[in-house]
Amino acid sequence: MGLDIPFNVVASYAVGLVLLYFVGWLLLVPMKWLLRFLLNGAIGGVALWVLNLAGGLTGITVAINPVTALTVGFLGIPGLILILLLQFALL
Repeated sequence: MGLDIPFNVVASYAVGLVLLYFVGWLLLVPMKWLLRFLLNGAIGGVALWVLNLAGGLTGITVAINPVTALTVGFLGIPGLILILLLQFALL
């Protein structure tokens, strides 16, 4: 009354589990990048909104659009300075 499971079946299940792991990993990694991209854009938009809120008193305002929000979101304070310098250079 032994378990007579052929080696081919065990090997097939093992290979299937490894492939399932890799497919799941390949689907999850781009999702992390997309979520990080969206989060950085939202943080940049909030930073620009705060700048516009405080800058309304001094006359310094920056348009909030996807390009400026993502620039500030990815680069942080240097990105904000870059956007301000570009705005003053183009005026």
